[in-house]
Amino acid sequence: MKRIVVASMERGAGKTSFIVGLSKAMDLKIGYMKPFGERILYRKKRLLDYDSVLVSSLFGLKESPEDLSLGFDHSKLRFMYDKESTEKKLRDVADSIDSSRDVLFIEAGRDLTYGSSLNLDPLSVSRTLDASLLFVLSGEQDKVIDQVHFLMDYLNTKKIEPIGLVFNKVDDPDDFMTSHGDAIAEAGARVLGVIPYLRDLSYYSMEHISNVLFAKMIAGEKGLKNLVRNIFVGAMSGGRAIESPLFRKEGKLIITSGDRSDLILGALESDTAGIVLTNNILPPSKLISKADERNIPLLLVPGDTFRTAKTIDDMERLLARDDDHKIQLLADEIRSRVSTDIILK
Repeated sequence: MKRIVVASMERGAGKTSFIVGLSKAMDLKIGYMKPFGERILYRKKRLLDYDSVLVSSLFGLKESPEDLSLGFDHSKLRFMYDKESTEKKLRDVADSIDSSRDVLFIEAGRDLTYGSSLNLDPLSVSRTLDASLLFVLSGEQDKVIDQVHFLMDYLNTKKIEPIGLVFNKVDDPDDFMTSHGDAIAEAGARVLGVIPYLRDLSYYSMEHISNVLFAKMIAGEKGLKNLVRNIFVGAMSGGRAIESPLFRKEGKLIITSGDRSDLILGALESDTAGIVLTNNILPPSKLISKADERNIPLLLVPGDTFRTAKTIDDMERLLARDDDHKIQLLADEIRSRVSTDIILK
């Protein structure tokens, strides 16, 4: 079973999405581990990594998600393991994964340095597990090219040759390669593929918002799968809000206090994905019934409108188990734009 460490130069490059999309595109039976967990889930008195839970559920892994990470906290891991025991634990976890799988993906931390004090950075993990390295890079074009040159210089000093680089979330793939192909080649990097920015991946469901806010479901539960494409914060008068061009956009999420009946009514009579009611204020019962009829979720939260909007704005756009459309979109793009045969060669 081939082992591949999937790494990046910064948080949010799309490593997990790439692993999922590639595995679906190639119809792979995969193994997975994430040595240094980051996105913590707390379930049944257990600490789990979000990405491990996601991949486990999508691909029916036999291993428990909690066994796929060594831990989440620098200080605790430093107390539990020294270099030798860390390497032994890594090998034990990797060796315990079902050997009938086509490939074992090891997802590295947020950047090249993350976990280095614990011997859990991408290069250390790759060396310990005798795994190949693959990098997923994203961001502003000039910044990415700087990252390519730095990365290749660094890998050369370590005498490491990665499988290659995948550029993700690129506005115009063709223009990117026309503008920067020579600079990338100069750095000695092998380009495995360039994946465009996929707007649909930035949308999230009302169910995800409900989970992030720990919101109370008031009405419209059947609409929890509604996708949020736009956000409108109802801090102005109802009349002015309804006249705003932003209010007329499709798939909008309204964030407003529950006593703003005029605004809530306008939202229920237009293309609205859901409404977050702030300040723990419930709207009149007739509006609650109308939301139920239209399958528009009403979520109640105790925080004020500003803080709630800030929480939603700061949310990571994470892939979820039931994001069938997003996963298929990823698979299709990777199948057509990435040299998948080279990755598993």
